[in-house]
Amino acid sequence: MNTKLNTKMKTTLALLTLAASALAASAQDNNGSPPKNGPGPRGHHPPPLPVVTALDTNHDGVIDSNEIANASAALKTLDKNGDGQLTADEYLPPLPKDAPADAPRPPTPLIIKALDANGDGVIDSNEIANAPTALKTLDKNGDGQLTRNEYLGKRPGPPPQNSNGGNDAGGPPDGTPPGPPPDE
Repeated sequence: MNTKLNTKMKTTLALLTLAASALAASAQDNNGSPPKNGPGPRGHHPPPLPVVTALDTNHDGVIDSNEIANASAALKTLDKNGDGQLTADEYLPPLPKDAPADAPRPPTPLIIKALDANGDGVIDSNEIANAPTALKTLDKNGDGQLTRNEYLGKRPGPPPQNSNGGNDAGGPPDGTPPGPPPDE
């Protein structure tokens, strides 16, 4: 009997060790974070913002002090029609081809709100010239560089729970699908 229990414990321990190793290897592959431009809440990959792509010249996800200092020149590269100002079709990604004509745009990112000082939807030549100063207002921790959370804002969390403890999608609080538990 003791041998049978000992064998079960060894097998269980071996399986737990294997699972922990697989989890550790997975976390090392992506440093424990989701991939850049990974699937969004509905499984799609949001396109990068052209304004961020233009400003983040080394494409490391951080707009550093040199990139902030050169922001005016970088923004001018987005001016497709050469009129000296940027409109939403120049600084935001296009809507998906299958989107309805009246599809609403996602909320305006913090970086656009900072650059478009008067909020008219156009980043005019004065706002382009003032871009380094405007971007510095987003540097909440004062380290001279802008992280994703500073220039885009925090990503939305999980769906809020409703009064019966489930989420607004109809599922229970832990995210499992509604309905009876699966057979074991």
